[in-house]
Amino acid sequence: MEKNFFYTIDKVTYKDLGYTRYIAVNGWCYSKDGNPVTYSAMLNNKNVEINVAKVQRSDVYRDKKSILKSDLIGFRVKVDCIDTKVDSFELIVSDNINNETLLKLDAKDIKKARNTDEIEFNLDSVEMNVDKGLTTVQGWVYSENGESVNIEVLDKDSNSVESHLRSFARQDLVQYHLVKPDNRDAGFQIRFEGDSTHKYYLRFSTKNFERKVEIVQRNRTTLGLLKSYITHLNARSIHNAIDYLRKNGVKKFVQRFKQGVNVDEYQTWFLKQRVTAEELAKQAKVQFEYSPKISIAVATFNTKEEYLKEMIDTVVNQSYSNWELCIADGSTTDAVEKYIEAHYADYADKIKFKRLDQNYGISGNTNKAMEMADGDYLAVYDHDDVLELDCFYEVVKALQEFRYDTLYTDEDKLNDQYKVFIEPNLKPDYSEDLMRSHNYITHIFFVNRRIYEQVGGYRSEYDGSQDYDYIFRCIEKANGVYHIPRVLYHWRMHPQSTAMDPESKLYCYTAGQKAIESHYKRIGLEGARVELLPKPYYGFYHTIYSTEPNPLVSILIPNYNQKDTLKTCIDSLYNVNTYKNFEIVIVENNSTEKDIFEYYEQLKQEHDNVTIVTYEGIFNYSKINNFGVKYTKGEYVLFLNNDTEVIEPTAIAEMLGCCLRKEVGAVGAKLLYEDNTIQHAGVVVGFNGYAAHVFNGIDKDDPGFLMRPRINCNYSACTAACLMVKKNVFEEVNGFDEQFVVACNDIDLCLKIREKDYLIVYNAFALWYHYESKSRGYEDTPEKQARFTAEMKKFQAKWPDILKNGDPYYNKNWNLELGPFKLS
Repeated sequence: MEKNFFYTIDKVTYKDLGYTRYIAVNGWCYSKDGNPVTYSAMLNNKNVEINVAKVQRSDVYRDKKSILKSDLIGFRVKVDCIDTKVDSFELIVSDNINNETLLKLDAKDIKKARNTDEIEFNLDSVEMNVDKGLTTVQGWVYSENGESVNIEVLDKDSNSVESHLRSFARQDLVQYHLVKPDNRDAGFQIRFEGDSTHKYYLRFSTKNFERKVEIVQRNRTTLGLLKSYITHLNARSIHNAIDYLRKNGVKKFVQRFKQGVNVDEYQTWFLKQRVTAEELAKQAKVQFEYSPKISIAVATFNTKEEYLKEMIDTVVNQSYSNWELCIADGSTTDAVEKYIEAHYADYADKIKFKRLDQNYGISGNTNKAMEMADGDYLAVYDHDDVLELDCFYEVVKALQEFRYDTLYTDEDKLNDQYKVFIEPNLKPDYSEDLMRSHNYITHIFFVNRRIYEQVGGYRSEYDGSQDYDYIFRCIEKANGVYHIPRVLYHWRMHPQSTAMDPESKLYCYTAGQKAIESHYKRIGLEGARVELLPKPYYGFYHTIYSTEPNPLVSILIPNYNQKDTLKTCIDSLYNVNTYKNFEIVIVENNSTEKDIFEYYEQLKQEHDNVTIVTYEGIFNYSKINNFGVKYTKGEYVLFLNNDTEVIEPTAIAEMLGCCLRKEVGAVGAKLLYEDNTIQHAGVVVGFNGYAAHVFNGIDKDDPGFLMRPRINCNYSACTAACLMVKKNVFEEVNGFDEQFVVACNDIDLCLKIREKDYLIVYNAFALWYHYESKSRGYEDTPEKQARFTAEMKKFQAKWPDILKNGDPYYNKNWNLELGPFKLS
């Protein structure tokens, strides 16, 4: 049956207090025909009056803009309950042609939605200034009975802490029928001094009721009631999250939102760390020892006047003054030229303008702009995008100690309709495998003039991904690639941009595939095949590296009892895995069960490539594997836990193809728990003074942060539960450090490999199950926990620099204390 309405119910509350009862429903809805909609309700099977507040839902509108006339499609319905007993409720929508029931509740449903809290509140933001010991909390609070609410800060012992409180109006609470106009002053800001290592609480109280909440640092964009009242979902759009919940159930829904960028918080975070006018004034006075000229090349084409102004203004107002702006205009009119002449005459010596005799296409027009440049460093700037005013300053500052040939910055997107910054791309330092998986560098990319002259400009045969091809060619010649971890570039989203509609220019992505393939040819990497990932993952790529000459892979498996567990692993190596040139070396360590030794004999009789060796000492993961490597014959060793199982038949071939590259030292895999959630998809050093699996617990198909768990990239470490290492590299770093008996050994090994300038590759297409710790158990006793703490302290003593300076494959703007991919 054809749907007449599209909708989502976000939240239902039945407020049941002695002096008031009502049902409140939050959600969004629109008619397929675009007709205006109205709402009605039935309570206990009787028609009742309702209060309806229309709500802007930019999150839905952004995805459905092509079919929606307005973003005013959200609603908050409030129905007063006169009857003491409420047995049923129905919410109906109509567009004067069709009507449909949006929500139907029986007595059991209403009981579940029952809420008896007299005080309602939300903490919009909590900001902690550790240096000054000052905490500022902002939010709203009100009492259902209209009484004033006392706000108090408490310490962990419930003692009152001296604070300064300011109240202010929150018209949004009135708009959504939460408070009466007389009680609109529900907003508050409270400040207090305290030790950042201690816990503090807010106590909200009226004459007969109180609520207490712990103060935990958070930064949110204050979007009124909408976001705060419908559960602060950490997702790009709330309705997509609800769809995910319906399809996948509560468990996976919760797992999905354990981590990741909260897009709603990003605007607040960005504005907070953005350079101030005072800082720009100070930067303008800095005299650098090395002051290169920065050339910015722009190709304009019928550029909208508003965009043209913002683009030029964010160049001429840079705090660093040694720059030039080179504009090649392929427009069909002279509007751009006249606008520049009229508004930027004072910059005639710094703005170079050329009216092209024809439109040479995106690459040709950009090249014309590049040819005008004579600066020491050159960058390409899209005609509808925006720079931060400290961009050039940060670039030149980075060049003082070393003259990097190429540099890039972080970026985000500017939603042109709502004028908000969204979708931050907070990048790692240069990651070769990530760059081969998608053009994560994009904007803004600065190149030493010497490199530009060697490689030339854009190539029209790569139009759509001409910058991808250009960046590859520049990096291949560069003395280094430097990453500036600041958001200094805003990629404008509007209806004509690929930032707004990834499907609007599909040719871009096949051009990107071609750019990667050309890169491989230039560097002499034979046999690499590039696949374009399917919709909806346009712009992401999978390289399948050749395994020629198909060398012997030694699979090293330590084992203790657990015959069935080991058998599952071994069977998958023979029956699922398609790479056949391998041997298995099992290191037996203190097993006590008869059936495991019988199984060892069975394996040796059935397979001529299985070796059983015995390590008789007490368990020490590092010593056992170092011992086992001595018995391996292959040039490549796959360290493998006995509680793993091959899922993807090409998993070993995927890992080997990467490991064969001369610059690679080790390759990790994508490991799943039994419920198909991620156990391992890369390790970041620094969490809790040690390291963490950054995508642990999300669904195997979840794209995570910018597709990282779904594409090949580099990390500082991968787990040795399934880790392929070049044997000569393993020997070069003296194997596992045997002071790490149980923990830290694999992270330490990877860091030693990185110290020798080899790459650690995470291969997202090498898929395995990891049933984790079946043989030895978890760190779940005081003794095991003490041992882990002791080994972690050894790790901290051995690797202080990376713990202090940050993991290069993780952006320093992420807050390690809050969890993976969380903003400070």
